[in-house]
Amino acid sequence: MMLEIQGKQAYAYSGGKAFDPLLPTIVFIHGAQNDHSVWGLQSRWFAHHGYGVLAVDLPGHGRSSGPALASVEQMADWLLALLEAAGVRKPILAGHSMGSLVALEASLRAPDKVRALAMLGTTYPMKVSDALLATARDDEGTAIDMVNIWSHSSIAHKPSAPAPGFSVMGGARRLMQRMSALNPDHLFYTDFSACNAYANGEAAARAVRCPTLFIFGSKDMMTPARSTKLLTSTIAHGKVVQVDAGHSLMSEQPDAVLDALDAFALSLEETRA
Repeated sequence: MMLEIQGKQAYAYSGGKAFDPLLPTIVFIHGAQNDHSVWGLQSRWFAHHGYGVLAVDLPGHGRSSGPALASVEQMADWLLALLEAAGVRKPILAGHSMGSLVALEASLRAPDKVRALAMLGTTYPMKVSDALLATARDDEGTAIDMVNIWSHSSIAHKPSAPAPGFSVMGGARRLMQRMSALNPDHLFYTDFSACNAYANGEAAARAVRCPTLFIFGSKDMMTPARSTKLLTSTIAHGKVVQVDAGHSLMSEQPDAVLDALDAFALSLEETRA
């Protein structure tokens, strides 16, 4: 579904069903150099099980017009504008990596408009090394290869690939390469810089009062467990779920991620009832 946000075209995938803002809604927010497709299984499942779904393409990513936004704060404002344009009422915000910071900041800016937070592969501060920032700026192809290796726990995912010839790592690499082709203006560097510069995470975390779920990959090298303690201790009421995956946990362990999100969403409906 296409919307006009801040004078630009914005795309949100609705999971194969017409979006109904009257349904309980879950909004999926991707990470750096990605688009809505990283939520393929989770978005379709929720759309076919009684939820309104919006899996967004952030500006400059996928089908949403550019330029890419330079800060997490700008992305959060854009996201809130999209929710307003779509008529969404108090959704669950589910964000991965950079998208988790966008969800967190949006909850600070409009706490009355957020039902709950699900933060996957998250950490704060989300610092990026100077060497990786420079590589993303000067040699995006190499940065893609580096991050793709670090984001996965294995080159051959067990017990088996979903189908003959399917490669989880290969699919992730091609997606990031496609983002470069669609937006060649240093997209990865812009995204990484936004993560690296975001300085409001602790204040935003202290303000969180809504139900919160953390989903972490037990083999995550990009946002390892030791780096997550500030967020999990500040949002002490948050539930923590670990899955056997690296940073790209939605593709490495799609069913485990879906199970955690489904249980979380069900608990919210039970509370509402």
